[in-house]
Amino acid sequence: MQQIKLFAQSVAESIVTLLGFSPDAANYVYVFLISMLPIIELRGAIPVAYALGLDIVPSYIVSVIGNLVPVPFILLLITPLCNLLKKTKALRWFPMWIEKKVAKNEAKVTKYKNVGLYLFVAIPLPGTGAWTGALVASFIGYKFRDALVSIILGVLTAGIIMTAISFGLIDFIVGLF
Repeated sequence: MQQIKLFAQSVAESIVTLLGFSPDAANYVYVFLISMLPIIELRGAIPVAYALGLDIVPSYIVSVIGNLVPVPFILLLITPLCNLLKKTKALRWFPMWIEKKVAKNEAKVTKYKNVGLYLFVAIPLPGTGAWTGALVASFIGYKFRDALVSIILGVLTAGIIMTAISFGLIDFIVGLF
């Protein structure tokens, strides 16, 4: 795990140098890259931003944008990619695994349509998030625009929840009363 962390930090520093940003931006690039990862997404990126001592608003913005970058690609490309992979003997397991994951979550989303997809993405629990929401929406035939809007709103909400938890805002608000 330490090697992965060092590699990600190295990639972040290289991107910052390549783009001519200040060295301080490396941590934000690191958070951005973490938020793009499946499973981890912004649910892991925002606590990392807090641990790195980054400012709250830029951390939220960078994490949300990073979490949303893969979504249009998943919505547009995952179904054709899986159909292609089903035709190969060696990689047939991958679309089958995705379909099993989608089937497991389909009822949670379809019961309430767009609101269901929004809630599925917004509530930061294991197995939910933008990646899984996009997979489910793609496989059950959501319209691209409807899915994208629900997922964007869900990511924005999940980001607020995770920021509040990670940066201690809930403790602060509770302490006021």
